[in-house]
Amino acid sequence: MPVAMELARIVISEVTSEQVIWLREIDGPRMFPILIGIFEATSIDRRVKGFVAPRPLTHDLLVNAIESMGGELQDVVINELKDHTYYAQLRVRQEGELIEIDSRPSDAIAVAVSCDPPLPIYVTEDVLHDVIEGGEA
Repeated sequence: MPVAMELARIVISEVTSEQVIWLREIDGPRMFPILIGIFEATSIDRRVKGFVAPRPLTHDLLVNAIESMGGELQDVVINELKDHTYYAQLRVRQEGELIEIDSRPSDAIAVAVSCDPPLPIYVTEDVLHDVIEGGEA
């Protein structure tokens, strides 16, 4: 059963090319970082701070396209950690069917915070075990 997480912190640095987001377990103590790119970090940060661009940005475009085609964005699931790389799925319901779209976690989270209300973010127990107890972080 995936674990509900929330975006706990965004660290944007102008000195390195890798930015960091921290996810925290909603009903528990577990927390871990994910390294992401500057574009995704900036997009997430702007949305969290309530900035609305005058024209749709890339993640807004994806949300608009899915909704225009009759899809309903459901949630984000970070479902794998392999060779220090996280994998995620953006899950969409369309005509009663669940469609799972392969995504980088940073893009999936940027889409999640672009929705109103923001989409739930989940992480599988396997990933949490690997990153927290397995020493991947």
